[in-house]
Amino acid sequence: MTNHWVDIRNANLILSMGGNSAEAHPVGFRWVTEAIEHNKAELITIDPRFTRTSAVAQDRAFIRTGSDIAFLGGLISYLIETDQIQREYVLNYTDAALIVRDGYGFEEGLFSGYDEATRSYDKQSWMYEKGDDGFVRRDDSLSDPRCVYQLLRGHYARYTPEMVSSISGIPVVDIQRIWKKIAAMAVPDKTMTILYALGWTQHSIGSQIIRAAAMVQLLLGNMGMPGGGVNALRGHSNIQGLTDLGLLSQLLPGYMTLANAKEQAYRAYIDKRTKQPTVAGQVSYWKNYEKFHVSLMKAWYGQAASADNDWCFDWLPKLERPLYDILDTFERMSKGELTGYFCQGFNPLASFPDRAKVTRALSSLKYLVVMDPLNTETSEFWKSYGESTTTSTPARSTPRCSGCRPAVSPRTTARSSTARAGCSGTGPLRRRRASRAPTRASWANFSSG
Repeated sequence: MTNHWVDIRNANLILSMGGNSAEAHPVGFRWVTEAIEHNKAELITIDPRFTRTSAVAQDRAFIRTGSDIAFLGGLISYLIETDQIQREYVLNYTDAALIVRDGYGFEEGLFSGYDEATRSYDKQSWMYEKGDDGFVRRDDSLSDPRCVYQLLRGHYARYTPEMVSSISGIPVVDIQRIWKKIAAMAVPDKTMTILYALGWTQHSIGSQIIRAAAMVQLLLGNMGMPGGGVNALRGHSNIQGLTDLGLLSQLLPGYMTLANAKEQAYRAYIDKRTKQPTVAGQVSYWKNYEKFHVSLMKAWYGQAASADNDWCFDWLPKLERPLYDILDTFERMSKGELTGYFCQGFNPLASFPDRAKVTRALSSLKYLVVMDPLNTETSEFWKSYGESTTTSTPARSTPRCSGCRPAVSPRTTARSSTARAGCSGTGPLRRRRASRAPTRASWANFSSG
């Protein structure tokens, strides 16, 4: 999310696509209703179905599944061709005026630099053109054919209302009505927020859909503004917090990245990620990358981290592959390379398209622990595949705070997560809370027991 849930109440227009927040996020949806009631905001839903969110929307349209990106592409073209952009914002806070190298182009669905043999791009022609002063050349009139604004205009020129209608199934009259309402937000005193969920992210082009939405908001001047932004409606276990805290395999806290296995030198690691200003006077947030990294290492390792040992850079793990994501995890699980899995706040059997492969992968495990407040397909699947394996490790356990029975009783002195957390109301945690706040030492003793 670029903005906070509560900030939605400041919006003048709310565009909901790829999600059903009224039903899936009922607590957060209160800020949508507050914007409608107190800020005279209008809610527009664009969805293949008539949902509970559609039921309370002031305007709605029904779109073919998977065609959201065509709708957004047409909207970008409409904003540019009708000159309904917040020009001062676009000039000062986007790269619209920057000049791109002459070699850049797009033809028959491919960008310049494509290598058919390797199925990859050489992106050198995509770079900005630099002047004699070392900074990127720019055209504040936005008329240079090589500036980003004109290249964007040419790229989306194909997305006419008629073409968008033929792809999305939305009548032209409905498309133009909604686009007109959105274009009205291209003024300094009004903002639109865009809400989306898995209806966008689960598509193979999910990233491109979200980037298109971000370009719409940048043209309107709605990024970084109260009531603006592009906001992903996240699920339980707080995926937003997961990304902010750097819990993804390739991230460190603060959206810094781990080094790969070839990056063993601290200075090379830092220099690669430190972004120098591209234009004169640019703040360049990421030019401070080393400061952020040193602060993190000092927070973790204290006095042990110093300039003499490169702030304990060698202590950090290095990635052998670009991303240890969930798809990679289940691929390795299906090959027998993983024998145990802790699944918290996640239901892979209902989330992945190849259910049979996921079932086979989970069935090959020596143990599976599911932590979820609800019965899910993943927590119950073991009933059809046996309660345990021939190993001495508990095979399928499903501890829940609601008190559902475990699949296999723990051996020796093992305790369930509910007992460890003191959820039963009689454990050491409850007694400790009643007497005093736990100290760091007492927490350590509790967690090790």
